Formats: sequence, C-alpha cells, structure tokens
Amino acid sequence: MGIPYFVGGSLASSVHEVARATLDADIIARLEPEQAGRFAKELGPEFNADVDAIADAVMRRSSFTVIHIATAFKVDVFVPHSTEYADLEMERRQSHVIDESSGERMAFATAEDTLLAKLQWYRQGNEVSERQWRDVLGILRVAGQGLRGSRKQ
Repeated sequence: MGIPYFVGGSLASSVHEVARATLDADIIARLEPEQAGRFAKELGPEFNADVDAIADAVMRRSSFTVIHIATAFKVDVFVPHSTEYADLEMERRQSHVIDESSGERMAFATAEDTLLAKLQWYRQGNEVSERQWRDVLGILRVAGQGLRGSRKQ
C-alpha cells in the first residue's frame, strides 16, 4: 500500500544484537485515515483486525493490535504523531534481508533509535523490566562503538 513503516521493539533489537524470542511484533506505520479500511482488508482472513479500532487509532495517532489467527502472534501497530523526531526516525530506518533465499527485505529501526525506544520503555515501566534492560545492554554490547554519536576512545 506504500505505507511508510519500520519494525521496532524486540524484533528490531534482535537485528542489532543477539536474537531472542518475543511475544509480539511492534510496527511503526504512517497510516492515514483513508487507508484504515483497506489496510484491514489487505490483511485478509488470516488476521483478526478490527477496522473500527484501526480507524480510531489512526485518527488519534495511537496504536492498535492485529492477531495472526493460526499462530495467535500479536502485532502492535503504532501510528506516530508527526514530530521532528518521528520524521527523522522514519527517514533513518534501515532495510534488512529477512529471507536469504528470496532476498525479501523489511525496514527496521536503527540501532540508535531502538536503543532510545528501549530506554523510554524501561523508564515508563519504572525501570524494573529486566527484558528491556537486557535488550539495552545487548545493543550496546554488539553495536558498541558502531553507534552513531558514540565516542571512540
């Protein structure tokens, strides 16, 4: 549908560090109100997608959930407000191959943006989530000096 998007959350941190199992996928998507109905329809019968919830979330610039019925895998879709940071985050997204045999690619948040998002979720969760903190440390361990803005010693 030509919707600008990227994968964030734990799937993005898995791209930038040691992969780990996750219970859901987080996608940041620039959906517009007129796209909500078609988006739900394009998912097809394989997904539980409430078109009214999608339309409401798009209008409010919040989030909605769709569930893959066969696997019960949950996908949280976040519709960002248009802010300078959100615009830059979308511009910085990086394409990664997700299937070597077909060459299929998906867009993911950068390591830096994933790190910042993980730190925000950690802070919003009263700094008690071991999972978020492990992701932060994993990104720092693997990406380390390669992070933009890091200082070389």
